[in-house]
Amino acid sequence: MRLYGKNPVLERIKTNPRSIRKIYIQEGHQEAGYIRKKAKKWGIPVYTVPRTKVQKLARNVNTQGLVVETDDFPYVPYEDLLETAWREKVTPVFLDGLNDPQNLGGILRGFACLGGFALVLPTHKSVDVTETVLRVACGGENYVSVAKVSNLAQAISAARELGFWIVGAVVGAGENIMEASLTFPLALVIGSEQKGIRGTIEKLLDKEITIPMAQPRLSLNAAHAATLLGYEIKRQQRYQRSTSQ
Repeated sequence: MRLYGKNPVLERIKTNPRSIRKIYIQEGHQEAGYIRKKAKKWGIPVYTVPRTKVQKLARNVNTQGLVVETDDFPYVPYEDLLETAWREKVTPVFLDGLNDPQNLGGILRGFACLGGFALVLPTHKSVDVTETVLRVACGGENYVSVAKVSNLAQAISAARELGFWIVGAVVGAGENIMEASLTFPLALVIGSEQKGIRGTIEKLLDKEITIPMAQPRLSLNAAHAATLLGYEIKRQQRYQRSTSQ
């Protein structure tokens, strides 16, 4: 895989340098000294190349003068993700049928900023973590664990049996997220923009929540909705922790 751009590359060097195979830096790049210093520490080859070479490597993607070849994205085994989420009070988020890489990248970026979230993707009819996703995530993928499962319903059931309270985001028909009282530990389900949460998954929900819209004919994309829901989850989680101490 390849990473493009200043923030994605610098975050990867900072958090997971062992995943980097080689670095291409455009001639005269302002971060060249820092990158070479970090790369030398980890034995990463660095190549200074002209702008035309960078553009060729990136296939017309805006690189900000940086291209990095990395290992494939490291998905986490679902059992490990679930165990860590339970132990460290992380909120697992199940994405049911999300197909837009821009949205997945935005979700990774938003949850990385908030902290304390992990993602679960189905192996079928779902976007994977691609180069486009990583570019939009802007380094957020380094802070959010991602698992892939063959059966999302079974994965959600496993979380429920462990003790997670399952909340699903729906359009219009759920309880107003600004008024809902959430129970922790909590897992969130977000459906596709076109079809929402499938009926087989909806049966597993303990509560349905909705983001109220001032204009009923307008809607948020999945990434924006996920970030708003994540913020409210974190707010209530912190409040409940503070009042229980």
